[in-house]
Amino acid sequence: MNAPTRTPSPLRLEPVTPDNFDAVCAVSVRPDQAHLVAPVVKSLAEAYVHGETAWPRVIVDGDEVVGFVMAFLDIVWDAAADPRDIRSGLWRLNISSAHQSKGYGRFAVSAVTAEIRRRGASRAYVTWEPGPGSPEPFYLGLGFRPTGEESAGQTVAVLDLPTT
Repeated sequence: MNAPTRTPSPLRLEPVTPDNFDAVCAVSVRPDQAHLVAPVVKSLAEAYVHGETAWPRVIVDGDEVVGFVMAFLDIVWDAAADPRDIRSGLWRLNISSAHQSKGYGRFAVSAVTAEIRRRGASRAYVTWEPGPGSPEPFYLGLGFRPTGEESAGQTVAVLDLPTT
């Protein structure tokens, strides 16, 4: 008897591999958003440099790459203030311009926060560039709340993660 073939979930996060590298590097946001988020290729370079804390993933729907998300895991936020201030959160989110407003961003944030929760954290952080076109309404709608902090001019926000 043959084992049943397992088909991948239609919507999922996958590691960046040689097979999907070109497709994920081709992900680009709308032109009016380009000043708000770094291109995927810069994120992958940062993931290489910060390999101990970066968690880059491709957002895939069926066989199609629709976006890119990268988390930061267990970083000391401000050692000068409190070296025990260890945080994890969403570092980068790029949804292809052709695939925006279809729930992919919401899915990616949910998957990242689930991974952060799985690793034992009770909060997830995000930053965003303030101003016109900012993703602030998106993150506030997901329950993130500003902390009053800034990081490189960006708003810092936190989401409490429910324990299971």
